[in-house]
Amino acid sequence: MTYKTKGVCASHIEFEVDDNKKVHNVRFIGGCSGNTQGVASLVEGMDAEEVISRLKGIKCGFKNTSCPDQLSTALEEVLNK
Repeated sequence: MTYKTKGVCASHIEFEVDDNKKVHNVRFIGGCSGNTQGVASLVEGMDAEEVISRLKGIKCGFKNTSCPDQLSTALEEVLNK
């Protein structure tokens, strides 16, 4: 899936959610490379609901969202389909 982000430096997030609702192959396009690679590595293989609960609501500086928060939003969209 490709999710177009809103309000962050990354332009979009590419990721997969398998049939067991595990998150794989997360890739942020743009954003702070080291931070987004770290987030992607940490969530690899995690349950999507767990990722959402850990990342939802994280802010970046004065922004109301962040790249991790945008990943949680993207995962919520996938799970709610």
